[in-house]
Amino acid sequence: MAPILRWARHTFRRAPSPPMCFPTTGFDTVNGSQILEEERFEDLRKGQYYPVNIGDIFSSKYQVIGKLGFGISSTVWLARDLEGHQYVTLKVYTRTESDMAEFQVYNLLNKGTLDVFTIPRGGGDHCCLVQKPMWESFRDLLYRNPTHRFTEDLLKAGLMQVFLALDYLHTECKLVHTDIKGDNILQEIEDESILEKFTQAEMEDPSPRKTINGIPVYASRRFELPNSFGRAVLSDFGSAVRGDEKRNHDAQPNVYRSPEVMLKTEWSYPVDIWNVGTMIWDLFEGKHMFYGNDPDGKGYSTRAHLAEVIGLLGPPPLDMLKRGRRSNEFFNEDGQWKQDIAIPSQSLETSESFLEGRNKEMFLAFMRGMLQWKPEDRKTARELLEDPWLNDRLD
Repeated sequence: MAPILRWARHTFRRAPSPPMCFPTTGFDTVNGSQILEEERFEDLRKGQYYPVNIGDIFSSKYQVIGKLGFGISSTVWLARDLEGHQYVTLKVYTRTESDMAEFQVYNLLNKGTLDVFTIPRGGGDHCCLVQKPMWESFRDLLYRNPTHRFTEDLLKAGLMQVFLALDYLHTECKLVHTDIKGDNILQEIEDESILEKFTQAEMEDPSPRKTINGIPVYASRRFELPNSFGRAVLSDFGSAVRGDEKRNHDAQPNVYRSPEVMLKTEWSYPVDIWNVGTMIWDLFEGKHMFYGNDPDGKGYSTRAHLAEVIGLLGPPPLDMLKRGRRSNEFFNEDGQWKQDIAIPSQSLETSESFLEGRNKEMFLAFMRGMLQWKPEDRKTARELLEDPWLNDRLD
């Protein structure tokens, strides 16, 4: 019977979908003086980006439908898996991005089910990562909301998923993300009709584009708002590192940088917890918790950032300062601040959130579980999942 069953499966296997024919005319050509997307990066003019065209087919089965976004090391495209009869996203890396560390992390997280392939090209090949399509990021969702703030229920639901992801990342995978921000938290797509609508929109109204030194540059197209959102998903593991190895190098986005990174003490998993705590302020308060704008007018500085943290949390513990390689730049032997920047007066209690009474007290206690000078004093992701505020009236 086994050979018959194998033959039956082979006989009724769906044939690949035929490639779609996308319009080659009828699109807007972007003015040469207008900087378009990755054109702002020098690597484009150096020919480091792969010249993806809508309609291209890669790895003999992935047909490009439209552009979703771009970054300093890649462009991201919606595509159709012609053999698997499903939508995917293709993250096409620049030639200079040859480090396979991010692919290894994704393979670990996806239990080896991830597809990675290479696009051959004279002068240097390009790696491509195939992933499940996601809706836009928390940052995009924030700015689509007229108030530019998350509701309490939306914040709680999103944070539950973030802490679940971090608990798995920290305890099972032994990895520190180091780059948690609204841009890197995406929403799963439950309403797949938005993928069909995206495809139809590209057929009927082709994306604007321009050509730079023979390389096409497309304008990204946005998904429509879905009828419902799936889970929040932590993404972009290009800066992830092992958490069970000692390190003290610079990490994290400036405004989310943790005290141990700024002071150059050894750091690990708790930097992600601090990172989430400061990011929450963006989502719930509509502004950064810390800015680090130096009064000398030169932009961000560690001393300005530390002054803001002192203003919020008080001076750092002396035993932590003794661990930091940069501590003597900012503090004397007694732990006194020695920079010529005034310590601002600020408090979590003066937050502009719309929470009141007991609910606000619970929220601030939740925040204090993440915002601690000493990494060992912060709660873990697993502990935060049990927080009373996070679980209060959560559907």
